[in-house]
Amino acid sequence: MTITIEPIFNEPALVVENQMKSLIIADIHLGIEWDLYNSGFSIPSLMQKILNRILEYIESVSPDRLILLGDVKHNVPQISWQERDEIPYFLTTLAEQTHVDILPGNHDAGIEILLPDSKEVQLYSSRGAVIDGVGYFHGHTWPSPELFQTEYLITAHNHPTIRFIDELGYAVIEPAWIRTRLKKEVLETHYRSGNIDINDEWKDPVVFIVPSFNELCGGIAFNESLEDDLLGPIFSCGGIEMNNAEIYLLDGTKLGLLKNVRKLYDKKNNLKRRRKRQK
Repeated sequence: MTITIEPIFNEPALVVENQMKSLIIADIHLGIEWDLYNSGFSIPSLMQKILNRILEYIESVSPDRLILLGDVKHNVPQISWQERDEIPYFLTTLAEQTHVDILPGNHDAGIEILLPDSKEVQLYSSRGAVIDGVGYFHGHTWPSPELFQTEYLITAHNHPTIRFIDELGYAVIEPAWIRTRLKKEVLETHYRSGNIDINDEWKDPVVFIVPSFNELCGGIAFNESLEDDLLGPIFSCGGIEMNNAEIYLLDGTKLGLLKNVRKLYDKKNNLKRRRKRQK
């Protein structure tokens, strides 16, 4: 069966179909309101709003499983009272609708004690897993080599966005999907040091980088960022092809290759600097 990967229009969620249908969401960051409160910002909990939004997806898509691609919770290293109160209810409610897979992220330390007592919730290794023929990992650790033996690899962690600036200097930041490939020659250096040969059944997977589900988290503007600015070892080492990555907005707009989007951004910035010098 051919694997299909399609975004939900205008939403930061993917639908992956192979033998099963999977709904993919990343970087929910439940409990971020508590962190913001400690920084002086009082925001009511958005957990129920987020839950209702996902339940609408489930009703619309009817997935066989929901894959939460890391950072279900927000606070590290501790677990806030908000997370202790909300996350068990959140996961229990989702598990009543479909099977829930969790690929833990860097914010998910201790999440195992918040999991409901349900066979419908499964926690995987932080190095990722292959589920129904597709590789998944959050992105804050080196992925398991078995993920390179898939046709498609889906990751998150960097909250990809594109920053647009008009001629008056007004900026708009839009979440974005990134579609790209791995740099095998770069990855070989790391895995060879651990006596791991990634040439075995290497399939040169297409890589999808998923935007953050929670708008309060912000993101990294990929058109302004270099490899050193990106989070996670596989990104910062240059193991992801970024220049020729394809960029899509949530409404389906294809912006083209990242290197060309960067050129346009640099051109506008240079023009603004010249205008300032002329004043």
